[in-house]
Amino acid sequence: MSETAKRSASRGVHVTVMRSQLGRVRGLGSAKSGVAHWWAERVTSVALVPLTLWFVAAAVQLVGASHEDVLNWVASPVTIVLLICLLLATFYHMKLGLQVVVEDYVHVDSVRFALLLLIKAVCFLAALAGIISVLKMGL
Repeated sequence: MSETAKRSASRGVHVTVMRSQLGRVRGLGSAKSGVAHWWAERVTSVALVPLTLWFVAAAVQLVGASHEDVLNWVASPVTIVLLICLLLATFYHMKLGLQVVVEDYVHVDSVRFALLLLIKAVCFLAALAGIISVLKMGL
């Protein structure tokens, strides 16, 4: 380092770096995952509208039906597929929504990490339990 640079550094001379705003933020994090997360939330919410309407209509029709009638309804291949789709979309959408809440409002990294793992585990296990239940009733 030259003598002039050493004197400037010791006096606290401020050097202005002429970079664009984009240049200053490059390397500070990915700007890609937010868009994918946003799209996943929208796709699951759009998928949930017809699936939920179908399920509510079917549940209303099954009010007062016998246990055997409900099992026969679930045993239909179309019903099994739609119920599994409903479960997957519901719990994935729930995971995405809770992830956003935790990332926005939990500021301690270790707590945020633990909560995100817990949310993923609970959503996965709940979806798995639901799918196994549907398959057990329908097969």
